[in-house]
Amino acid sequence: MILHYKNSEIHFNVKGEGKPLLLLHGFLESKEMWEKLMPLFSAKSKVISIDLLGHGKTDSIGYIHTMEDMARCVFAVLKHLKVKSVKVIGHSMGGYVALALADLYPNLVSDLCLMNSTFEDDSEERKKLRLRAVEMARTNYERLVRTSFTSLFAPESKERFKSKYNDALKVALKTPVQGYIAAQRGMAQRNRRLTVFKDIQGKKEILIGKKDNLVNSEALSKLIKNTPIELVELSEGHMSHIENKSDLSYFLLRFIEK
Repeated sequence: MILHYKNSEIHFNVKGEGKPLLLLHGFLESKEMWEKLMPLFSAKSKVISIDLLGHGKTDSIGYIHTMEDMARCVFAVLKHLKVKSVKVIGHSMGGYVALALADLYPNLVSDLCLMNSTFEDDSEERKKLRLRAVEMARTNYERLVRTSFTSLFAPESKERFKSKYNDALKVALKTPVQGYIAAQRGMAQRNRRLTVFKDIQGKKEILIGKKDNLVNSEALSKLIKNTPIELVELSEGHMSHIENKSDLSYFLLRFIEK
């Protein structure tokens, strides 16, 4: 499906009937990442998956896509579908977008699962790494993507899930340079949103891999102590939908059904 938005096209899918469930992919991914899980989710829910700005088949609208820009794009789709309340699962950058959505449109997000994601903002060191990557993207984009993509997986996962790793890498390499740059700049500018996360009325959950190099489970665990936010650790890295598919399916179904 296509929605025209700010002289661009937003591509999205809708499958199933029931209470709405929104799936938001991460950086260098697309709505394709949810394809294997869609039949499981759509059995009881109306599942909406979206290609975020500059990713998949959705166009870029500028050279910076803030998380708020992406959230407004998502809201346009939800408004088009007449969705007034939605459960959300956001992978990595998709989690940042979900939090921006909850911040901009109070009461829209009823429940939120941050999958290999965080409510924290970037450290100064991380911001510098993103801006350095932006400069590298202008000259040697394919090498940059291939090199950074490896770090998303636990060391043994690259070989263990070689076929799926290569499929995901192909999707990453299809991301336009403009989409890459705009998202990196947007993520570097994002706000810390722990309070926003806490204020969501329904279920709040973080799913994280023990070998995830991008999200620190120990630090997050301390920050959410004595809050209603639940943290679940899976065994592998940042790409739980590939590295921990079975366990991930169980915990996501539990999140959806509660």
